Amino acid sequence: MSTDSLPDVGQMMADTVPMVRTLGLEFSETTAERAVVSLPDQDAYHNHVGGPHAGAMFTLAESASGAIVLTAFGDQLGRAVPLAVRAEIGYKKLAMGAVTATAELGRPVADVLAELDAGERPEFPVEVKIAREDGAVTGEMTIVWTLRPHA
Repeated sequence: MSTDSLPDVGQMMADTVPMVRTLGLEFSETTAERAVVSLPDQDAYHNHVGGPHAGAMFTLAESASGAIVLTAFGDQLGRAVPLAVRAEIGYKKLAMGAVTATAELGRPVADVLAELDAGERPEFPVEVKIAREDGAVTGEMTIVWTLRPHA
């Protein structure tokens, strides 16, 4: 889909999702193939070892997945609502300082839309990597989304 038809996805999420504003998430890239979102280093969201709290990193990754879903399927909102179905996260290394989540759509947009066109409720994964500023991957998350057709 053309991103020209949608408002800035990062701004839209900041305007409508309170946790995005609360954490001060920064959207640097949002396309139908990839979304990049950063969580600045903030003392208020540190854990017991001084890095970003696991809940803040979960929200970061889920927000990056939401950004890619809105970019890829935002033109379908008139007939279906995107919903997260389930998520799994693995914390791989200690995260310290600012962290960035990079999300990638796990299925081609056309395949998902073909299922929706056929009257199905498609599910599709979004894979997210969370990394420190030095590039080390500190976490990986898979969020399975669906497009639920309006009744």
